[in-house]
Amino acid sequence: MNLLDLFLKGGLVMWPILLCSFVGVAVIMEKFIILSRANVDHRPLLGKVRSALAHNDMKSALEACAAVKAPIGGLLKNGVVNFHKGTVAVKEGIENAAKVEIFYLEKRLSLLANVAAISPMLGFLGTVVGMVLAFQTIEQLGGNADAGTLAGGIWQGLLCSAFGLMVGIPALFFYNLFVANITRLVHNLEVATEEFFAMMEVDGTAVESVVMPAAAKKTKPTRTVFADDEFFEPKDE
Repeated sequence: MNLLDLFLKGGLVMWPILLCSFVGVAVIMEKFIILSRANVDHRPLLGKVRSALAHNDMKSALEACAAVKAPIGGLLKNGVVNFHKGTVAVKEGIENAAKVEIFYLEKRLSLLANVAAISPMLGFLGTVVGMVLAFQTIEQLGGNADAGTLAGGIWQGLLCSAFGLMVGIPALFFYNLFVANITRLVHNLEVATEEFFAMMEVDGTAVESVVMPAAAKKTKPTRTVFADDEFFEPKDE
Protein backbone atom coordinates (compact mmCIF):
# COMPACT_ATOMS: atom_id res chain seq x y z
CA MET A 1 0.00 0.00 0.00
CA ASN A 2 1.57 3.28 -1.13
CA LEU A 3 1.18 6.79 0.25
CA LEU A 4 -1.64 7.65 -2.14
CA ASP A 5 -3.68 4.65 -1.03
CA LEU A 6 -3.19 5.63 2.60
CA PHE A 7 -4.25 9.16 1.81
CA LEU A 8 -7.44 8.04 0.07
CA LYS A 9 -8.36 5.70 2.91
CA GLY A 10 -8.18 8.58 5.38
CA GLY A 11 -11.48 10.03 4.23
CA LEU A 12 -12.63 13.53 3.29
CA VAL A 13 -10.74 15.24 6.11
CA MET A 14 -7.49 14.37 4.36
CA TRP A 15 -8.17 16.95 1.66
CA PRO A 16 -8.12 19.99 3.98
CA ILE A 17 -4.91 18.60 5.47
CA LEU A 18 -3.47 18.35 1.96
CA LEU A 19 -4.47 21.95 1.32
CA CYS A 20 -2.72 23.01 4.53
CA SER A 21 0.41 21.21 3.38
CA PHE A 22 0.42 23.14 0.09
CA VAL A 23 -0.04 26.44 1.91
CA GLY A 24 2.69 25.59 4.40
CA VAL A 25 5.19 24.63 1.69
CA ALA A 26 4.46 27.81 -0.27
CA VAL A 27 4.96 30.05 2.79
CA ILE A 28 8.14 28.22 3.82
CA MET A 29 9.67 28.62 0.36
CA GLU A 30 8.72 32.30 0.22
CA LYS A 31 10.17 33.01 3.66
CA PHE A 32 13.41 31.22 2.85
CA ILE A 33 13.87 33.45 -0.21
CA ILE A 34 12.93 36.68 1.57
CA LEU A 35 15.03 36.07 4.68
CA SER A 36 18.05 34.89 2.72
CA ARG A 37 17.99 38.13 0.70
CA ALA A 38 17.46 40.24 3.81
CA ASN A 39 20.41 38.70 5.65
CA VAL A 40 23.23 40.99 4.49
CA ASP A 41 26.11 42.67 6.28
CA HIS A 42 25.27 46.33 6.82
CA ARG A 43 28.85 47.51 7.43
CA PRO A 44 29.97 47.82 3.77
CA LEU A 45 26.85 49.82 2.90
CA LEU A 46 27.22 52.04 5.94
CA GLY A 47 30.82 52.74 4.98
CA LYS A 48 29.81 53.77 1.46
CA VAL A 49 27.05 56.02 2.78
CA ARG A 50 29.38 57.61 5.30
CA SER A 51 32.01 58.31 2.64
CA ALA A 52 29.44 59.75 0.22
CA LEU A 53 27.88 62.03 2.82
CA ALA A 54 31.30 63.21 3.96
CA HIS A 55 31.81 64.51 0.42
CA ASN A 56 28.29 65.93 0.24
CA ASP A 57 27.48 63.41 -2.50
CA MET A 58 23.82 62.59 -1.87
CA LYS A 59 23.42 60.91 -5.26
CA SER A 60 26.13 58.33 -4.59
CA ALA A 61 24.72 57.66 -1.13
CA LEU A 62 21.24 57.02 -2.56
CA GLU A 63 22.64 54.81 -5.32
CA ALA A 64 24.57 52.75 -2.77
CA CYS A 65 21.39 52.23 -0.74
CA ALA A 66 19.31 51.37 -3.81
CA ALA A 67 21.88 48.78 -4.92
CA VAL A 68 21.31 46.74 -1.74
CA LYS A 69 18.08 44.75 -2.18
CA ALA A 70 17.56 44.25 1.53
CA PRO A 71 15.69 46.03 4.34
CA ILE A 72 18.86 47.84 5.45
CA GLY A 73 19.05 49.49 2.04
CA GLY A 74 15.54 50.88 2.37
CA LEU A 75 16.14 52.11 5.90
CA LEU A 76 19.36 53.94 5.13
CA LYS A 77 17.85 55.34 1.94
CA ASN A 78 15.14 57.03 4.00
CA GLY A 79 17.82 58.30 6.34
CA VAL A 80 19.86 59.75 3.49
CA VAL A 81 16.81 61.41 1.93
CA ASN A 82 16.09 63.21 5.20
CA PHE A 83 19.73 63.75 6.14
CA HIS A 84 19.70 67.49 5.37
CA LYS A 85 16.65 67.95 7.63
CA GLY A 86 18.43 66.89 10.81
CA THR A 87 18.45 63.99 13.25
CA VAL A 88 14.75 64.13 14.15
CA ALA A 89 13.63 63.89 10.52
CA VAL A 90 16.12 61.08 9.88
CA LYS A 91 14.81 59.07 12.84
CA GLU A 92 11.21 59.53 11.73
CA GLY A 93 12.04 58.49 8.17
CA ILE A 94 13.92 55.40 9.29
CA GLU A 95 11.19 54.42 11.77
CA ASN A 96 8.53 54.66 9.05
CA ALA A 97 10.65 52.59 6.68
CA ALA A 98 11.35 50.06 9.44
CA LYS A 99 7.63 49.51 10.00
CA VAL A 100 7.18 48.68 6.31
CA GLU A 101 10.21 46.39 6.17
CA ILE A 102 9.31 44.49 9.34
CA PHE A 103 5.75 44.04 8.10
CA TYR A 104 7.15 42.60 4.87
CA LEU A 105 9.44 40.24 6.80
CA GLU A 106 6.55 39.00 8.96
CA LYS A 107 4.03 38.86 6.12
CA ARG A 108 2.15 35.53 5.93
CA LEU A 109 4.06 34.23 8.94
CA SER A 110 0.78 34.02 10.85
CA LEU A 111 -0.54 31.85 8.01
CA LEU A 112 2.23 29.35 8.70
CA ALA A 113 1.34 29.42 12.39
CA ASN A 114 -2.27 28.65 11.49
CA VAL A 115 -1.14 25.70 9.38
CA ALA A 116 0.91 24.39 12.31
CA ALA A 117 -2.11 24.66 14.63
CA ILE A 118 -4.94 23.62 12.30
CA SER A 119 -3.36 20.57 10.62
CA PRO A 120 -3.15 18.41 13.79
CA MET A 121 -6.64 19.51 14.77
CA LEU A 122 -7.97 18.41 11.40
CA GLY A 123 -6.17 15.12 11.91
CA PHE A 124 -7.83 14.64 15.28
CA LEU A 125 -11.17 15.52 13.70
CA GLY A 126 -10.63 12.82 11.07
CA THR A 127 -9.77 10.32 13.77
CA VAL A 128 -12.90 11.15 15.74
CA VAL A 129 -15.01 10.82 12.61
CA GLY A 130 -13.39 7.45 11.88
CA MET A 131 -14.10 6.25 15.41
CA VAL A 132 -17.72 7.36 15.14
CA LEU A 133 -18.12 5.46 11.87
CA ALA A 134 -16.46 2.38 13.35
CA PHE A 135 -18.81 2.28 16.33
CA GLN A 136 -21.74 3.01 14.05
CA THR A 137 -20.80 -0.11 12.08
CA ILE A 138 -20.74 -2.11 15.31
CA GLU A 139 -24.21 -0.83 16.17
CA GLN A 140 -25.55 -1.73 12.74
CA LEU A 141 -24.19 -5.26 13.13
CA GLY A 142 -25.87 -5.58 16.50
CA GLY A 143 -22.62 -5.82 18.40
CA ASN A 144 -21.49 -8.87 16.42
CA ALA A 145 -18.63 -7.11 14.62
CA ASP A 146 -15.31 -8.91 14.88
CA ALA A 147 -12.02 -7.34 15.91
CA GLY A 148 -10.89 -7.02 12.31
CA THR A 149 -13.85 -4.84 11.39
CA LEU A 150 -13.33 -2.61 14.42
CA ALA A 151 -9.57 -2.36 13.91
CA GLY A 152 -10.00 -1.50 10.21
CA GLY A 153 -12.22 1.45 11.00
CA ILE A 154 -9.94 2.70 13.76
CA TRP A 155 -6.67 2.62 11.80
CA GLN A 156 -8.29 4.39 8.90
CA GLY A 157 -9.34 7.13 11.29
CA LEU A 158 -5.86 7.32 12.81
CA LEU A 159 -4.43 8.00 9.36
CA CYS A 160 -5.84 11.52 9.58
CA SER A 161 -3.99 12.18 12.82
CA ALA A 162 -0.77 10.86 11.31
CA PHE A 163 -1.04 13.06 8.22
CA GLY A 164 -2.10 16.06 10.28
CA LEU A 165 0.99 15.72 12.48
CA MET A 166 3.18 15.20 9.42
CA VAL A 167 2.06 18.62 8.19
CA GLY A 168 1.81 20.42 11.52
CA ILE A 169 5.17 19.48 13.04
CA PRO A 170 7.34 20.81 10.16
CA ALA A 171 5.16 23.92 9.94
CA LEU A 172 5.70 24.62 13.64
CA PHE A 173 9.44 24.02 13.33
CA PHE A 174 9.84 26.42 10.41
CA TYR A 175 7.59 29.00 12.07
CA ASN A 176 9.83 29.12 15.13
CA LEU A 177 12.91 29.14 12.90
CA PHE A 178 11.62 32.11 10.92
CA VAL A 179 10.61 34.00 14.06
CA ALA A 180 14.14 33.60 15.41
CA ASN A 181 15.66 34.74 12.11
CA ILE A 182 13.38 37.78 11.92
CA THR A 183 14.23 38.71 15.51
CA ARG A 184 17.92 38.56 14.65
CA LEU A 185 17.41 40.61 11.47
CA VAL A 186 15.46 43.27 13.36
CA HIS A 187 18.27 43.45 15.91
CA ASN A 188 20.81 43.91 13.11
CA LEU A 189 18.68 46.68 11.61
CA GLU A 190 18.56 48.42 14.98
CA VAL A 191 22.35 48.20 15.27
CA ALA A 192 22.80 49.60 11.76
CA THR A 193 20.45 52.53 12.34
CA GLU A 194 22.12 53.33 15.67
CA GLU A 195 25.46 53.42 13.88
CA PHE A 196 23.94 55.75 11.28
CA PHE A 197 22.65 58.07 14.02
CA ALA A 198 26.05 57.99 15.69
CA MET A 199 27.63 58.91 12.37
CA MET A 200 25.40 61.99 12.18
CA GLU A 201 26.24 63.07 15.71
CA VAL A 202 29.96 62.26 15.70
CA ASP A 203 31.12 62.68 12.13
CA GLY A 204 31.46 66.45 11.94
CA THR A 205 32.37 66.45 8.26
CA ALA A 206 29.16 64.81 7.10
CA VAL A 207 26.92 66.80 9.44
CA GLU A 208 28.50 70.16 8.69
CA SER A 209 28.62 69.72 4.93
CA VAL A 210 25.04 68.50 4.57
CA VAL A 211 23.04 69.73 7.53
CA MET A 212 24.71 73.12 7.95
CA PRO A 213 27.04 74.30 5.16
CA ALA A 214 30.10 76.18 6.36
CA ALA A 215 29.16 79.35 4.47
CA ALA A 216 25.92 79.61 6.43
CA LYS A 217 27.51 79.29 9.88
CA LYS A 218 29.00 81.84 12.25
CA THR A 219 31.49 80.58 14.74
CA LYS A 220 31.96 81.87 18.26
CA PRO A 221 35.19 81.84 20.24
CA THR A 222 35.47 79.27 22.98
CA ARG A 223 35.69 80.84 26.43
CA THR A 224 37.87 79.22 29.02
CA VAL A 225 37.52 81.90 31.76
CA PHE A 226 34.65 83.97 33.08
CA ALA A 227 32.27 81.42 31.62
CA ASP A 228 29.54 82.45 34.05
CA ASP A 229 29.86 86.23 33.49
CA GLU A 230 27.41 87.73 30.99
CA PHE A 231 29.76 90.67 30.36
CA PHE A 232 32.28 88.36 28.72
CA GLU A 233 29.64 86.57 26.60
CA PRO A 234 30.92 86.45 22.97
CA LYS A 235 28.92 88.84 20.82
CA ASP A 236 27.65 88.13 17.31
CA GLU A 237 29.13 90.41 14.67
